[in-house]
Amino acid sequence: MSERGALRARLDLLAREAAKFGVVGAVGLVVNIAVSNLLWRYTDIPTVRAGLLATFVAILCNYVGFRYWTYRDRDKSGRTRELTLFLLFSAVGAVIETGVLYTATYGFGWNSPVQSNVFKIIGIGVATLFRFWSYRSWVFRALPDKGAVLSEAAVPAPAAPAARVEADAVPQ
Repeated sequence: MSERGALRARLDLLAREAAKFGVVGAVGLVVNIAVSNLLWRYTDIPTVRAGLLATFVAILCNYVGFRYWTYRDRDKSGRTRELTLFLLFSAVGAVIETGVLYTATYGFGWNSPVQSNVFKIIGIGVATLFRFWSYRSWVFRALPDKGAVLSEAAVPAPAAPAARVEADAVPQ
């Protein structure tokens, strides 16, 4: 395959991965916003805490979607490692997301329901960029390329240099 064809194939795979990530993320967004609004409306939990709780509910929902749909073809050998890294990077994403909401709520006093939703969505957007990079790079690792493994196996090992054997001189 030419370099241009290989690049095109890699970009197609990346586009499919990003689309699947986006679908799972959209479901997580709906869960996150729905839970946030339910908590904001029906409980006395402060805005930022309710937003953080909703984020963790969405993170659990997203893990299922990522593991069993978006990254189902990725390495499954280290589930403990995978889940630990997923939770670690998700927590960093939650800090990013909640930091935006916190700044808007307590830094600027923007805490009406509409403003809280707007800044919740902005925080989710910023955190999503981080999560996409970290999940694909560290959590759901790609398996080795089968084509590369097969082509390496198909290449014969170099032969050992032939030893020069001289026949004993036979008297005639």
